[in-house]
Amino acid sequence: MADNVSRPRSPRGAGDQLADEILDATTDLLIEMGSAHAVSIRAVAQRVGVTPPSIYLHFQDKDELLDAVCANYYERFDDVMMAAAEGIDDLWHRAVAQGMAYVRFAIENDVVFRTTFSRVTRAGEPSLTDEVLLSSAFGHIRETIEEAMAAGLIAEGDPVAVVMQVWSVAHGVASLMVTKPGLPWGDDLATAEAAMRAVCSGLSQVPVKWEPIGFDVR
Repeated sequence: MADNVSRPRSPRGAGDQLADEILDATTDLLIEMGSAHAVSIRAVAQRVGVTPPSIYLHFQDKDELLDAVCANYYERFDDVMMAAAEGIDDLWHRAVAQGMAYVRFAIENDVVFRTTFSRVTRAGEPSLTDEVLLSSAFGHIRETIEEAMAAGLIAEGDPVAVVMQVWSVAHGVASLMVTKPGLPWGDDLATAEAAMRAVCSGLSQVPVKWEPIGFDVR
């Protein structure tokens, strides 16, 4: 759509709807183009049918817009983490299942994953996406680790430090599989599952009897 062609004036109270349309258009463009660098404010405006200044009424700049897109995308991850842990009583199997859910989500949503972690955020300055991740990935893994500590499976201490170890392994595997898919990963997620089991076995104060969980096909 040409820049000089715009949508009819929105009625009062339609700002939230326009913001949602901007997020949807940006998400579509991001996935279609495969890179945040290829997405521009002008392209988003054209897709929505507004002028570029209309975008800036809702988002300060492209970084803020992409952050909102990623945060919006990762809001569904909370449901993914809950589904991964559902019905798994063994706490270490649950931790592995949660880590594997993270890996799977990254692989299935690789463009958003790369965009999310391409920006550096510093202590005390979390992005909107950081806050969403802390309430989903971090929060659910922490619940599992705290239960494991209470059950005597892990030495008592700061659960945050343990969560960071588990999350770091899941994220490291996910990042490698997304950015280096040509490495010899095989046709399934066995390597990823083995890495998650290894970190959990290392943290456990008691021997862990592993059963196949079934993360077989990528």
